Amino acid sequence: MTSNTAPASPVLTIDKLSVGFGRKKAIEQVTHDVSLEIYKGETLALVGESGSGKSVTANSILKLLPKGSSHYLNGTINFSGSDILSCSERQLRGIRGGRIGMIFQEPMVSLNPLHRIGKQLVETLAIHRGMRTNKAQALAIEWLSKVGIRYPEQKISAYPHELSGGERQRVMIAMALINEPELLIADEPTTALDVSVQAQILDLLKDLQQELGMAMLFITHDLSIVRKIADRVAVMKDGRLVESNDCQTLFNAPAHPYTQKLINSDPKGLPVPVSPDSQPLLDVNQLRVWFPITGGLFKRTISHVKAVTDMEFTLKKGHSIGLVGESGSGKSTTGMAILKLVESEGLITYESEQLQGLNRQQMLPFRSRMQVVFQDPFSALNPRMSVAQVIGEGLRVHQQLEESELDQRICDVMKEVDLDPETRHRFPNEFSGGQRQRIAIARALILKPEFIDLFIRQNGASSGLRLTQVTTRKVRSDLSVY
Repeated sequence: MTSNTAPASPVLTIDKLSVGFGRKKAIEQVTHDVSLEIYKGETLALVGESGSGKSVTANSILKLLPKGSSHYLNGTINFSGSDILSCSERQLRGIRGGRIGMIFQEPMVSLNPLHRIGKQLVETLAIHRGMRTNKAQALAIEWLSKVGIRYPEQKISAYPHELSGGERQRVMIAMALINEPELLIADEPTTALDVSVQAQILDLLKDLQQELGMAMLFITHDLSIVRKIADRVAVMKDGRLVESNDCQTLFNAPAHPYTQKLINSDPKGLPVPVSPDSQPLLDVNQLRVWFPITGGLFKRTISHVKAVTDMEFTLKKGHSIGLVGESGSGKSTTGMAILKLVESEGLITYESEQLQGLNRQQMLPFRSRMQVVFQDPFSALNPRMSVAQVIGEGLRVHQQLEESELDQRICDVMKEVDLDPETRHRFPNEFSGGQRQRIAIARALILKPEFIDLFIRQNGASSGLRLTQVTTRKVRSDLSVY
């Protein structure tokens, strides 16, 4: 924890900021008179459930909200003497990525898929520090190592899609810190990291903060992280700041009822009652997923990346299996293999039916019974489709329903995951990260599957969403979860 001794002037001051979205007369206000101050060397944690306005507030600091549809209705944002809302695009380019670094929640969306990660790191050094390529390349490798990327000399030549979710998040962290900013805005920076690397990254952020005197705005749903890293905490609900206090006081004596609810809302880990004589639903034996490494003039296979070797487990109806491990350990690959989204060897048996060897047409009857929720909801949701279209797409493919019945099913499942059905005609980019995760869960649940493959990390889900998942698990007592 950093020192609580604050200088006379804050690095960042947000005064009565109100933001709205929409066009002309149909502007919906989403934040209301938000006021914050962050001092040099201090960490302010901004917490609240998904949709509370945290990310809107954070993106406003660098004017990253969508042009045309976003409106700064009133208020000011002052960064080290600069009025951000009055800055030109040229002035903002000098601040973004240089004096203010930002770690985004969804790295696959933030990283350029067409450029190697080394080029992207070198580019930011060239823009903000005028560093030559060779020196920038060496510094980029050093930072990849700092944030826990294994084999940084090789990984610097990788494209974003060739890295695991955790590795991509680490690249984002390196990119945000490599220019030693005065202020770091960290929007769920450890969402995709395993527990051991999460601790390493938090320690790294604190060490760099002390070294640079860097201020940090830390946005997270994980209250355990807030306890470890924050000097002060600000709590948002429905676009309003409801409470702000030093970390110890807020956790020991929360004043606002919503803060009290938030602190007490984490599930206590009690097991869901299941029948002891449940029948096996999914049986996996000797599962192996090896990716070929090609080389030479004719691109022959010279070796393999052994992602999964000899995996075995049995999942019974109504039961859950949690697969844990570090980034790159094969968790996601195993889940993809079960759904036949990657080639694999071994036996995958679903209700006495062998899935290995089935072609695409033969797999269709199983697709409605086996559903998936991917780790990155933004990439998994079609940006050109409304939420109603996204959630209802599976029903249109697998069932023939009247439009009125289809719409009712969509509304019902949205309520089940704590989404307002009135928002079903909006598009995915109009929702927060946590809300997009709920949309992905609703899309999986609407078909009433027997099995769900969850590529989801709980530290990326808000407290309210965790409760929603527990409630859903209890309601769907015959659902098997992997």
